[in-house]
Amino acid sequence: MSEISSAEIASLFAADGALAGAIPGYCFRPQQVEMAERIAAAIEACGVLVAEAGTGTGKTLAYLAPALLAGGKTIISTGTKTLQDQLFQRDLPAVRDALRVPATIALLKGRANYVCHYHLARAKEAGRFASREEAGHLLAIDRFARVTTTGDKAECVEAPEDSGAWPAATSTRDNCLGQECPNLKECFVMAARREAQAADVVVVNHHLFFADVMLRDTGVAELLPACNTVIFDEAHQLPETASLFFGESVSTAQLLELARDARLEGLAGAKDCLDLPEGARALEKAARDARLAVPGENARFAAAQLPPAFFAALDAVMAELTRFGALLESQAGRSEGLERCWRRARELAAVLERWRAVDDAGLVRWAEVFSQALALNATPLDIADIFRKQMEGHPRAWIFTSATLAVESDFSHYRAELGLTEADTGCWGSPFDYPNQALLYAPQAMPDPNSRDYNEAVADAAWPLIRASRGRAFVLCTSLRAMRRIHELLQARFIREDFDHPLLLQGEGAKSELLARFRRLGNAVLVASQSFWEGVDVRGEALSLVVIDKLPFAPPDDPVLAARIEHMKKAGRNAFMEYQLPRAVISIKQGAGRLIRDERDRGVLMLCDPRLITKPYGKRVWRSLPPMRRTRELDEALEFFALETA
Repeated sequence: MSEISSAEIASLFAADGALAGAIPGYCFRPQQVEMAERIAAAIEACGVLVAEAGTGTGKTLAYLAPALLAGGKTIISTGTKTLQDQLFQRDLPAVRDALRVPATIALLKGRANYVCHYHLARAKEAGRFASREEAGHLLAIDRFARVTTTGDKAECVEAPEDSGAWPAATSTRDNCLGQECPNLKECFVMAARREAQAADVVVVNHHLFFADVMLRDTGVAELLPACNTVIFDEAHQLPETASLFFGESVSTAQLLELARDARLEGLAGAKDCLDLPEGARALEKAARDARLAVPGENARFAAAQLPPAFFAALDAVMAELTRFGALLESQAGRSEGLERCWRRARELAAVLERWRAVDDAGLVRWAEVFSQALALNATPLDIADIFRKQMEGHPRAWIFTSATLAVESDFSHYRAELGLTEADTGCWGSPFDYPNQALLYAPQAMPDPNSRDYNEAVADAAWPLIRASRGRAFVLCTSLRAMRRIHELLQARFIREDFDHPLLLQGEGAKSELLARFRRLGNAVLVASQSFWEGVDVRGEALSLVVIDKLPFAPPDDPVLAARIEHMKKAGRNAFMEYQLPRAVISIKQGAGRLIRDERDRGVLMLCDPRLITKPYGKRVWRSLPPMRRTRELDEALEFFALETA
């Protein structure tokens, strides 16, 4: 590990420094230099730093440069695979070349992102597909597997990432044969892990990091002992991701995958066992019946809220799984694949049994229902102690950074959630000229957000600004129901007023496709919900208005939130001020961050929720936003757009 001086950082980030010469569009930003200096100091001291950097600060360069200069081994964990790819393909090579350091870099994704030769061959032999299109995708994957050096499905252009052929052509932690696999020598997952083991800088994502910390399955476990620095980008997502992995989960999808894999293994190694396909069908039916026993979709329920019919269906699943497990045990000696299926059946039965029997005040039992599947979860109410234990042991630096971690420059909420009580903190505002580039507009006379006609009031209040901005707007909603209703109301308004601008709706296509259309059209209005609140970058005139319908408080009937609130109340704590409000502020900062993306952007942020003004905590919300000019007058907001076209 090399010591890095402040003078070295200042020279590197100077307007005529090494980064300026290598990074297109590079601008000198004092905030970026200060942040880089603090990160360099934390790396040298093996310290813990929680750092918020406003939009435009350039936090990626601020942590990449010190990490590369310091040497040693660095793991960078991101919130999304998109940022993972950007770091590996663009940012890291550019900074490495600018610094002229001989660092090697590697990209490591979850095993479901790599073609599995073994399962691809099994799927081809079975020839069972939901559609002719999926069969074509599998053939495309097979062609890709013969020419690719990485096996990364993101590089396979002929088979969409959401194709149903991919689960049949990739492995999971459950069905990987590991060292017993006949295709071990050519395994893409093992090759990626070997590269990561040898590299100086490894880029992973949060799900992969925590899956490994808890399951020791992703290869990160082998990297951590030798690692000098761990950097979490998009670190605001960590509490949610960590909670997911520090608990336990089992889903009907896993049962269906077990039935599918056992059927395929039976065809290959036990064709004479006619009970095997029948047992697989019985397990599939029981799993699907369990899903159908809970009405609705995209919903969460506490265990106590689940209907009696579900528990009867769960009993049937457990009985069927026990029978199927016994059948698999009788055939396990015939192939490694069948033995693995038997072990999986035992593990799934054990997790289901634990979920059914759990009686731990520190855990909340709940179910999440999707359109085709149901997941049963046991989630810890407090992850601080668990997370802190994961950081103990070998001394290394831990850097947590995001554009949204603090509430009014206060990090106490974030530090408490992750047990980072002793962490150093730093907060750097955006270099953008918010007072001149942006306006915060809170409309007057808005009804209570819980009133029946609230969506109508949002659509009516937003319409004059949508017209004045000539489209070019995001309308971000806090629920799918509100999103659909507001889209419906705006659609009728567009027709009635002969407003000839494209109106897009989340769900009409993949997120990436919708964003590409929005940018290309240049005058569209996109109505969306939570998935467009972060990780979306639209620069320039295509986006000049962001409308947010309500303060994004998590629904109080969410089973995990409800249990955490009760847990905090019993401890004499104020759950709203300590937990619900900070989370809502961080979320709204993410949504607001869509508006101004570079030095030339201009726009209006419209927050419709009257609680911003009427409730005492409203001040904490708007004071946490960038320092844009504020108004409650519609004419001032309209004038902002009039000045733009003058």
